[in-house]
Amino acid sequence: MVKTRLLQSFLLCALFILVSSITFAQSKAVSGKVLDETGGPIPGATVQVKGTSVGISTDASGNFTINVPQGGTTLIVSFVGYVKKEVAIGNNASLTIQLQLENTQLQDVVVVGYGTARKKDLTGAVASIRAKDFNKGIVTAPDQLIQGKVAGLMVINNSGAPGAATTVRIRGNSSLRTGNQPLYVVDGVPLDGRTAKPAFTSAVGTTPDANPLNFINSNDVASMEVLKDASATAIYGSRGSNGVILITTKQGEPGKSKLDVNYSTGFSNVLKKLDVLSADEYRSALKQYNINNGDFGGNVNAMDAITQTGNTQNINLALSGGNETSKYRASFGLLDQEGIIKKTGLKKYTANLNGRYTFLEDQRLGVDYNVQFSHTTEILAPISNDAGFRGSLITQALQWNPTRPLYKPDGSLNILAEGQAVNPVAMSKANDDKVNISGILASIAPYFKITKDLEYRFAFSINHFMGERESQISSIINLPGVEGKGAAFYGTAVLNSQLFTHTLSYNKKLNNSWNLGAVIGYEYQKFDYKGRTMGANTFTTNAISYVDAFQDAPQVNTNISSFRNPTSELQSVFGRVNLNYRDKYFVTTTVRADGSSKFGKENRYGYFPSFSAKWVASGEDFLKGNGVLDYLAFRAGWGITGNQEFPPGASQEQYGTTNAGSAGLQNVANTKLKWEETKQLNVGMDFNFVGNRVTGNIDYFHRNTTNILFNLPTILPAPSSTYWINIPANIINKGVEISLRSDIVKHNKFTWNLGVNATFLRNEFTNYDGAPLLTGAINGQGLTGASAQRIANGYPLNTFYVRNFEGLDKDGLSIFTDDGKFFMKSNPNPKTLIGINTELTYDKFSLIMSAHGAFGYEIYNNTANAVLPINNLGNMNVDKKLIGNGENPSNAITTSSRYLESGNFLKMDNVTLTYTIGKLGKYLNNVNVFVTGQNLFIITKYSGFDPEVNTDKNMNGVTSLGIEYGPYPTARTVQLGVNFRL
Repeated sequence: MVKTRLLQSFLLCALFILVSSITFAQSKAVSGKVLDETGGPIPGATVQVKGTSVGISTDASGNFTINVPQGGTTLIVSFVGYVKKEVAIGNNASLTIQLQLENTQLQDVVVVGYGTARKKDLTGAVASIRAKDFNKGIVTAPDQLIQGKVAGLMVINNSGAPGAATTVRIRGNSSLRTGNQPLYVVDGVPLDGRTAKPAFTSAVGTTPDANPLNFINSNDVASMEVLKDASATAIYGSRGSNGVILITTKQGEPGKSKLDVNYSTGFSNVLKKLDVLSADEYRSALKQYNINNGDFGGNVNAMDAITQTGNTQNINLALSGGNETSKYRASFGLLDQEGIIKKTGLKKYTANLNGRYTFLEDQRLGVDYNVQFSHTTEILAPISNDAGFRGSLITQALQWNPTRPLYKPDGSLNILAEGQAVNPVAMSKANDDKVNISGILASIAPYFKITKDLEYRFAFSINHFMGERESQISSIINLPGVEGKGAAFYGTAVLNSQLFTHTLSYNKKLNNSWNLGAVIGYEYQKFDYKGRTMGANTFTTNAISYVDAFQDAPQVNTNISSFRNPTSELQSVFGRVNLNYRDKYFVTTTVRADGSSKFGKENRYGYFPSFSAKWVASGEDFLKGNGVLDYLAFRAGWGITGNQEFPPGASQEQYGTTNAGSAGLQNVANTKLKWEETKQLNVGMDFNFVGNRVTGNIDYFHRNTTNILFNLPTILPAPSSTYWINIPANIINKGVEISLRSDIVKHNKFTWNLGVNATFLRNEFTNYDGAPLLTGAINGQGLTGASAQRIANGYPLNTFYVRNFEGLDKDGLSIFTDDGKFFMKSNPNPKTLIGINTELTYDKFSLIMSAHGAFGYEIYNNTANAVLPINNLGNMNVDKKLIGNGENPSNAITTSSRYLESGNFLKMDNVTLTYTIGKLGKYLNNVNVFVTGQNLFIITKYSGFDPEVNTDKNMNGVTSLGIEYGPYPTARTVQLGVNFRL
């Protein structure tokens, strides 16, 4: 038996050797190397003999050797992320094969809700901006990357402070009390829209909010899509009425590991200073007005004393790579930005990791993952939205008498008696305000390709941010409640959201004429927000930081408060179908049903449909071959979107407590509260001509918002003070958008392209018969309780409502129409927005310039009204242009059209000059050096710091727009940098 087995084994081995010898004799060894588009090796690429199962993977250096069977004539070379390539073997024993990235063929693919689409398949109003077209320079949040780049999009920097919030509007304002900001979606995850920055009212007022996008490293952003009409945004249902901005971060590139390095340094100064009196001019004015006091013998410039040249360092590293079954990208960023106001700045650390793994032989199973960590430290100055008579830091500096020394002869700070002007240098030194916010945005999305055309995907994400704020003002400051006591505040805030999404996508070419794309999904999102605060005054010592010794303050001067918003939940079912017939006729239908815990049982669910179509006229025979027109398409769409961005629990009874320890009902339940809805119509045209040298689109839109959510005071003896209702009224936004781009010069060494976009917009509040609503609070001396805006039927939102100023009488006193009657005046909503972008390249040099502007609106200059009136003369500083204008120093301070100014402006945002060195030495690739100028100049007649400003001046939660009040000034910046790849 044993001999038999040995004989069988021997015969099998002999047969194997014989077959192998025959196979080897009939095969041919072919070796080679697989390279990427830059000439670098691709490890893990698959090399297969066409028509056989013979295949091999490249080694770490991209090399391979394969035995090609007899009859094998072609190799198929593939790698995930690259275009598959067939290579004829011929008589070659060694081959060099270069693959091209698929991305080079997918430049027309844009991100849309829950998927991607070819740009030519879009039936809605969608603008896509890639990284190469972003604004350059120091950018603290991604929304600044696309300022001036998209028609219909307005981005206003509310403050010049590093990391400050922005006002972003897509096609105008459409709500009174709920949010007007667009929905931001980062790598498929919808954001909450709030920040974890603890808020409080200090001795100088309420400080501005932070930008909720600060946690994102702008250097990691690959593209941003702006979804503007209902056909594009209805897939987001109740969160899409203000438009949607999709932010897609950079992904790993398969191939050998690559390290991208980007370093820059910048220097910033104040863009514009207000024209107030110098010491000599002040003394001259005192003589001119026969004022015998007010000259203290000094010569100071208080604004110069609190400002500085702000230095910024920006470092970004990104490591990426992968193989056929996995790819990854890991990045780290550090932004350290000093503000132009002393003791202000933003330091931001970010670390991101994303990638994809595929499994199974056919790679049908995979998982995407994305983790973004961030930590920001914001150093704040005592600059507030609503400072009173004694102002905040900027207004204190403007008002400071230029003849009064900031320091006493002995070198100590010159601090006046309580109730007099506050020394801005002392205020700067005495104030400490720091906010730390740490956060994580993480998602994981496994998917399975059931068939070639059908894919199931599940996504889970968490968004967790925690903020901590420590603030104090020293007892040396001569403010009521602070002088001799000191004041301190400590607060925390925690913001959480979770998202579960299931989608089933189907994309198939049905036949030579028809293409079908469809997605259905279920989504659940949960939001939680809570905070704790503690404040105190009357500390016994300055030797210990107040925020480290709250127990030092008497208990009667200590207050503690906390809040926890009711948990908000959103459950949704959605679907979308795209039909394409011969690339000429396109139809898209979308529907989403949202159920929100913010509403009562009677109206818990809202339904948001949309329908849109496109006809590619240039595909018709009668337009083909005309030699001029390359592409012409007409689009039309209609749909409904919703808005539920208002406080959770608004439809329910809510109880709360006060610092005095009492508790009670704070909100009356309204189970019939309805969704705010916006019906949108969009008609557009896309065109390319002259060999695609000129491209563009034109859109007309009409948005009608109804069931407007509003919070009203209840009528006594109601058990609570507030009550949420739906106002029977309409908010109409309509207009035209135009975008044009032209390759003016296309030469081997010299190119020049120019892009222009313009928006013409009208806003109106109609069909309202209730009492007019006041907003736009005006603060400062003599202006307690004043307002400057009114929301009334038949007018644009936030129309200025003030006395009509006719000039000065013979005694130098103000003359007002009809004895001071209030009139509806001008509009703070710009009627025209423009953006201009151009790029010139010559050989290795490139020059990029971008500018934007707004026209047809006015700004209320609260700074001129309250901070620098002629009444200050003899005590504080005044606006230089008031001297000699005939105004009486005793003229009363009041709101009027005198302080309404044209906000028209054109600002040069960015000028960047880049020199491409290319390869430098053995290891440095793609080396570029650049210099960027930001906010280089502004053309405007506005007398304030910057017409592009929006100080938050809401009243009772009613939003305001277009008021300036002693803001943190805008900075002009010059930046130098270098980037390269290892």
